[in-house]
Amino acid sequence: MSATAHAKSKLWHGLVIGVLSAACALCLWHLGFLNWLERPLWDLRARLFASPSAATDRIRLIYLDQSSLDWGRREQGWPWPWPREAYAAIVDFCRRSEAESLAFDVLFTEPSRDGVEDDLAFREAIAACPVFAAAVMPTADESAPKTWPDGFRFKGIRLDPQTGSASIRPPEVAAVSFPIPEIGEPCGMLGSAHALPDSDNIVRRLAPAAVFDGRLLPALGLASVLVSTNFESAEFGKRSLNIGGISIPLDSSGRTILRWRGPHQVHRAVSAQAVIQSEVRLREGAKPVLDPSEFKGRHVLFGFTAPALGDLHATPMGALQPGVTCHATMLDNILAGDFMADAPPWACAAWTLLMGIAGGILGRFCSRPWLAAVLLLCSAALPSAAGLVAYQAGFWLPVAPAHIASPCGVVAALVVNYAVEGRQKRFIKNAFKQYLSPHVIEKLIEDPAQLRLGGEARDLTIFFSDVKGFTSISESLDAERLTSLLNEYLTAMTDIIMEEGGTVDKYEGDAIIAFWNAPVAVPDHATRGVNAAIRCQAALAILRPELARKYGHGIYCRIGMNTGRVVVGNMGSSQRF
Repeated sequence: MSATAHAKSKLWHGLVIGVLSAACALCLWHLGFLNWLERPLWDLRARLFASPSAATDRIRLIYLDQSSLDWGRREQGWPWPWPREAYAAIVDFCRRSEAESLAFDVLFTEPSRDGVEDDLAFREAIAACPVFAAAVMPTADESAPKTWPDGFRFKGIRLDPQTGSASIRPPEVAAVSFPIPEIGEPCGMLGSAHALPDSDNIVRRLAPAAVFDGRLLPALGLASVLVSTNFESAEFGKRSLNIGGISIPLDSSGRTILRWRGPHQVHRAVSAQAVIQSEVRLREGAKPVLDPSEFKGRHVLFGFTAPALGDLHATPMGALQPGVTCHATMLDNILAGDFMADAPPWACAAWTLLMGIAGGILGRFCSRPWLAAVLLLCSAALPSAAGLVAYQAGFWLPVAPAHIASPCGVVAALVVNYAVEGRQKRFIKNAFKQYLSPHVIEKLIEDPAQLRLGGEARDLTIFFSDVKGFTSISESLDAERLTSLLNEYLTAMTDIIMEEGGTVDKYEGDAIIAFWNAPVAVPDHATRGVNAAIRCQAALAILRPELARKYGHGIYCRIGMNTGRVVVGNMGSSQRF
């Protein structure tokens, strides 16, 4: 097989190995067996490209933190849960500050334990704030309402008739836990506080809306925008939710990928204590703790951060974050128009196929152990490159299949190399190590086609040498000492011939027959042959006194050389070659 044909064979083998590796990886991906790898890789991308400076300044958070709880218990005598009048003060301050919207990530499904007057005080504050959105929670509880409650101001968003023909099926909710009527009825909008995590309990996506009782129930982050927006209906497009001039990309399950900006403090946050104290002081005509302009024209979200209140979620940012930050992140993405979207399915398949084929082909041509190690490291790291580029462009490109296909392609190709070519290389080394220099053997390994059965006409320089008077020398020494003498002499001469790139054809007693320019081409074969002859005589002159001392004979050699056209090749049976 010629060198070109051998290379083509390797190429095709690598191609087949790569395609099979990619196909297996894609099958594992579609069966869900690679989520364990893809999700941490996605989280790594999210953390790597998180940019707190990109967070919009149009969002403010009010945290019911531990210090506020301690203040309420110590200064106000409020046990947990707080009286609704505390929340009413927060609503009044935000209304006074002319906030764009106010959303509470709190479920008011039970009456206040301080009596109906407490609920009515909160109701009055909500009624005076038309941009207030309260939280509801989808539930599997059979006793929960399955229709929109009578008397509620907000009863969902009308769905455009075209939604029924959309390719994406919106999530459907069978039952919802609503606020008590005193609180739910005056709300400008209701929003789902449900933050459904993935199977590893990390929140990476949120459904911007779900269908309940034939109408659309927005998520709390979307409700924060819609409560102050004029719109008539919503529709689910091919891969998006379109409502109020907003288009949100969706995945096949009707959820959107959140573009996290960083830790939960990327949006400016204030404590509930500061807001309540400010409202009380304003009512008294005193200077507030918090400037009302802090909320003016901004979307405000209220939620729990105190660990004891249990509203903490794991996110790609690597730490537990308050649930309200999940909704704030969706709101941020909506306001900035900076959404993440799924890359087309073909992109994942194409990248996986490319990485698998690259691993298979490069592995098939890999012939050095250190190069194999480097190739394996690169095949394990490089597949993420496309994922990083796609993330910056706003797309989630699954790279786990490529991370499997590429190193598997390399490993499979290396196994083939060892099984097929490794055996051939070992044969060549063992067969020719007595006759060729290591350098020449390496050339034969790189191109085994030079060892094909048959002959070809080629110019060779041929070297013949024998020992002068060897017959008398052999008669004067016993067999053991004669063998030792020959071994020392032949070793010294052979080393020189091999150093000059020659091929030792055979030994006949004291005679050496060698040649240059076969099986590996040596353009300056005549020069190398002459150099070898000169060096052999010089080396023997140095070795001669030592041989005379040990064996009683200072030997001399005679060398004959010729350069000419000969037929050279491997002759014999194809069954033995």
